[in-house]
Amino acid sequence: MPIVFTATRLNASAAGAAGASGLSMILMLVAMFAIMYFLMIRPENKRKKQAEEMRAALKKGDQITTIGGIIGRIVWVGDDTIVIETSDDRVRMELTKWAVSVNNSQQPADTKKGGKKAKAEEPAPEPEKLEDGADK
Repeated sequence: MPIVFTATRLNASAAGAAGASGLSMILMLVAMFAIMYFLMIRPENKRKKQAEEMRAALKKGDQITTIGGIIGRIVWVGDDTIVIETSDDRVRMELTKWAVSVNNSQQPADTKKGGKKAKAEEPAPEPEKLEDGADK
């Protein structure tokens, strides 16, 4: 009888370990999905939202670059399309708003935390000259 009792206890403890292992596996999967969301999905959604806001804010006179690399100035803005002039020859093209990649007229916002202003570049110091006119 003691041998059967011992085997039953071993099977019960193995089943308990398998249940705990299954729970830890589920927790690891949930953690992996959470990490993927914060590292991949959320930043992509933020970029899409910023691009949509930029395209919605387009106005006449803005200098833009399209996804194809065409640079021009907006002369007319519609609901879904814009018309741009690409050169001094007044070549006009009608494009959809989703084809706009960058609005070159907008100044980039300060993205540093704490609102610190970027330090202006200082000019390089001039090299000192010796008496005979040669550089050091």
